[in-house]
Amino acid sequence: MKKSGTSASKKTKQRMRPATTPEARENQMIALAVDLAEQQLRDGTATSQVITHFLKLGTMRAQAEMESIRMQNKLAEAKIESLQSAKRVEELYANALEAMKRYSGQSNDDDEYDDYDEEY
Repeated sequence: MKKSGTSASKKTKQRMRPATTPEARENQMIALAVDLAEQQLRDGTATSQVITHFLKLGTMRAQAEMESIRMQNKLAEAKIESLQSAKRVEELYANALEAMKRYSGQSNDDDEYDDYDEEY
């Protein structure tokens, strides 16, 4: 017995919500292209280019390249965090030096004590 709901639902196209950014639109187009390629592979109508593309994705070299890209991204993130941390440390040192100057009486912020001197 054939299900009438499945064949009708496959033929109707799903409506996607419109993308709000160019990146989201690009991701939608990629998803549609992958879905179409998958359907062509299932139906046996895929071109040799489509088949070759997906075969290459499964090779060890392609997987190694993807892993390399992931590692490069992690390295870039680590460098950014390191630079931000160095900036925070520099600010902390500057604040500590300023506090030490004030404590030892070498500060340029004598204005706060001027009012005290004028009262006496």
